[in-house]
Amino acid sequence: MYTFIISIVVLIAGYLLYGTLVEKVFGIRPEAKTPATTHADGVDYVPLSGWRVFLIQFLNIAGLGPIFGAIMGIFFGPSAFLWIVFGTIFAGGVHDYLSGMISLRKDGASLPEVVGSELGQGVRQFMRVLSIVLLLLLTTTFMTGPANLLHGLVPELTVMVWLLIIFAYYILATVLPVDKIIGRFYPIFGGVLLFMGVGIMVIMLGYHSSDMPELTLSTLHNHKTDGYPLFPMMFVSIACGAISGFHGTQSPLMARCLKNERQGRHIFYGAMVVEGILALIWAAAAGTFFGGIDGLQAFAAEHQGENIAALVVDRVARTWLGKVGGVLAVIGVIAAPITSGDTALRSARLIVADFMHLDQKPILKRLMISIPLFCVVFGFSFINFDIVWRYFSWTNQTLAMVTLWAGAVFLCKQEIDDKEKRYPLGYLMALVPAVFMTMVSMSYIMIAPEGINLSAEHRWIGYVFAGVVSVVFIALFARWQYLYANSTKRAH
Repeated sequence: MYTFIISIVVLIAGYLLYGTLVEKVFGIRPEAKTPATTHADGVDYVPLSGWRVFLIQFLNIAGLGPIFGAIMGIFFGPSAFLWIVFGTIFAGGVHDYLSGMISLRKDGASLPEVVGSELGQGVRQFMRVLSIVLLLLLTTTFMTGPANLLHGLVPELTVMVWLLIIFAYYILATVLPVDKIIGRFYPIFGGVLLFMGVGIMVIMLGYHSSDMPELTLSTLHNHKTDGYPLFPMMFVSIACGAISGFHGTQSPLMARCLKNERQGRHIFYGAMVVEGILALIWAAAAGTFFGGIDGLQAFAAEHQGENIAALVVDRVARTWLGKVGGVLAVIGVIAAPITSGDTALRSARLIVADFMHLDQKPILKRLMISIPLFCVVFGFSFINFDIVWRYFSWTNQTLAMVTLWAGAVFLCKQEIDDKEKRYPLGYLMALVPAVFMTMVSMSYIMIAPEGINLSAEHRWIGYVFAGVVSVVFIALFARWQYLYANSTKRAH
């Protein structure tokens, strides 16, 4: 109980203190016009109220990740709470804020264009491919997961029927103007998702606090028994509840709808903190409901081959919230991934449109990009869910890694160009988590079963490889910093 409460308090304090510092280092311009007004097109660039944009951003990023990812993450033990809290404050919040605000400064450009403007044309091309792959994989996972949950609620309709229904909705939400479906219904679904989380938290604290996992020196170890290490496995399992590259593809969507740069911290950093709280709730609930992490492990062993996270959500919601509350909670879990899947496809459409320089106001041009994307996603839906999710997870964290490096370059440029030097070394806010995520991403692909899958006695090679890559990236950053600073001096 104490670990959970302290974690919530630290997250809120992180938003108020560190979030404000990030905003100051970035340097907002409240008087500047935003792309929502300078590029208004009635389709993607549409000014929306702050509270509406916040709920849309929250629902965009809060798919299966902070729920399913947090549940799978607590299998590693209470150390999951540390990653959710500190990952959200120092990595995820910074990542989401910078990806959104840099996009806003660059006329609402999609993530590959934002990253490419800072890291060069080669990285831009890499990010275009990586982003599209990530978004298509994510859309697939966020279609098959809800289809299975809906089949559980209404077994008269097969999973395939539900897949077709969700797919039809995706087509509409991807092609129609942002304020027609997304702007109208997302705030409602966001409210349902928040209701679910608050309801679970109240019941857990009020009636089951004694069973909640606590973080102590004796519990600060890897509780999983599959033979894989806590680092980097847990840091990829819990993605959207701590840091997720997918968020960087979503932030530009809302950067095109902001009316003022002042809204950035509340919408981008704030939505990440709320998602972190949601992840804490579900991690704690999964570890509490079964009488501890050992009980959760036993439950998973009884249901090998099934979607454990979905089963946990169903059991917890129906038992703790009753029949009506349980249905509402499950609907919240269903709505979250569906409403992330459709904006993932929307992001994919805009990334392709930016690359091909296609005006998206004519609906025929929107369809010209969207239809091939729809076909790929529908084909992916026949691949095993677990396989798609594993590859999505690594791609997701690699995308976050690259985005943070771009953020570090952007902040460093600002510092070099700033004659007053108001926030020296402010770029470390992005550089430090960028290095950390490089270690996570590079070691994961060497150790994980979907990667090189090094044996236990050879995993040190994976860590050495990740360390070498990190050092090389730091050296490249330092060299760029030196050259940029000198060129700026010569220009003056």
